[in-house]
Amino acid sequence: MIRVLVVDDHRMVRSGVRAELSGAQDLEVVGEAADVAGAVAAVERLRPDVVLLDVHLPAGPDENPAPGAGSGGAQVLARSAALLSADPPVRFLALSVSDAADDVIAVIRRGARGYVTKAISGDDLAAAVRRVAEGDAVFSPRLAGFVLDAFGAGAGEVAAADDELDRLSAREREVMRLIARGYAYKEVAKELFISVKTVETHVSAVLRKLQLSNRNELTRWAAARRLL
Repeated sequence: MIRVLVVDDHRMVRSGVRAELSGAQDLEVVGEAADVAGAVAAVERLRPDVVLLDVHLPAGPDENPAPGAGSGGAQVLARSAALLSADPPVRFLALSVSDAADDVIAVIRRGARGYVTKAISGDDLAAAVRRVAEGDAVFSPRLAGFVLDAFGAGAGEVAAADDELDRLSAREREVMRLIARGYAYKEVAKELFISVKTVETHVSAVLRKLQLSNRNELTRWAAARRLL
């Protein structure tokens, strides 16, 4: 069972997330928090597997954040830093209405494992929680590029249709680019008008041909070649 803490200052959002995840038999919402102070306390007390974290979270009623402390979500991450590398670790997935690059980068720099917008479906949110719990990085489509740019992925490197890329078929290249950009399998299937099973087959072939282990390595490989 994956234990989830939902952190958002809007009660309706917390209730909605809880309802969306309730249908997943392997996910359990173990608590909620509505501000920075409450979130930090809940993370320390509950030690959840995954924290769904609102980026623009208010401070607690008795708190006055120091200038430059960053968004509420970034503050929670900063104050929970020790738990990010604990055994087992507490992993954070940002869930926000904002898709601004600054917001995305701020929480990723603090240690969040992913960032999805509140436009995400319930099924995709559950899938994102599972992936983060396993240690993967998860981003809504089109947000991965912000992270790659900010961390200099591929900086100064040359884009090339090299021998490795030549191993892939045209369709495998299309699937590879979308997966590397953070698309879920269902999103890739919809984009390319193919089945999810076919997407899975192509991804397996891509990873095998490029001698990569997972989609995180694939993202780094594609970014280094400026293929995103």
